[in-house]
Amino acid sequence: MASLRDIRNRIGSVKNTRQITRAMKLVSSAKLNRATQAATSARPYQQALERTLQRVVGAVGGAVEHPLLRLPNNENDVLVVVMTADRGLCGNFNSIINRAAQLKVEELVAAGKNVRIYCYGKKGRQHLARRGFTVADSVVDLNPKAYPAIADELSLRLQRELAEDAFSEVFLAYNRYRSVLSQEPTVERILPMQLEVPATPEGEVAEGVDFLFEPDASSLLARLLPMSLRTRLFQALLETQAGEQAKRMTAMDAATRNASELINRLTLEYNRARQAAITKELIEIVSGAEAL
Repeated sequence: MASLRDIRNRIGSVKNTRQITRAMKLVSSAKLNRATQAATSARPYQQALERTLQRVVGAVGGAVEHPLLRLPNNENDVLVVVMTADRGLCGNFNSIINRAAQLKVEELVAAGKNVRIYCYGKKGRQHLARRGFTVADSVVDLNPKAYPAIADELSLRLQRELAEDAFSEVFLAYNRYRSVLSQEPTVERILPMQLEVPATPEGEVAEGVDFLFEPDASSLLARLLPMSLRTRLFQALLETQAGEQAKRMTAMDAATRNASELINRLTLEYNRARQAAITKELIEIVSGAEAL
């Protein structure tokens, strides 16, 4: 049985841990409000951009040519971009997207593809490197204020590599933020881009869209496609940040509650042990008095 000193030391240790988890919960809660607002505020822009693209595609028709739509002269190389957090203590946030990315990489390797991996966040790089996958490049210690610059740089890099036929496809793996309790692991192809011609409610292809474009629709489409790619990357970074803070807040809240429950149990155990020690001392005193 543990001594009173051991139990008292353990209670103090758990209390210190509870203070840390409580502070982390408060910090994550404050960051979550900003991250959620940023992610949800950017969605309408991305959705409006996608609707505008559909309208322009409908005006241009089927003959659309652009480097981002061109099929590369490369059938063997595939690029996978993985976005995770830099830190842990956020529940299963990193593990679920790491598993999804790993399954995709294994699927591509089984199909005979040469897979290159770009990681944004330490946890993705560590997970894939430990399992024997080669991480071609990584960006860590991400700052949310630098997300626009990161998205611009990655977008330009992917466009340049696509023009050089460095890969046949690009897949983006990240956690899509749904709510504080729900993040959806998502692996989607982002290059070469695919355009969908809008359809009428009856399912027929819309023709003669009643919009005027200045400049012409083809020139406008050439400007919108790189913008759409950059926006998707930027949105993925925002979704990742919001999901990370949501998972960390809930994880630290659960850890704080567990610590409180453990303190209550240890306190009860301490009081019982202390009572038993006092009773034993009283019995020894009474026995000694009777012996005299």
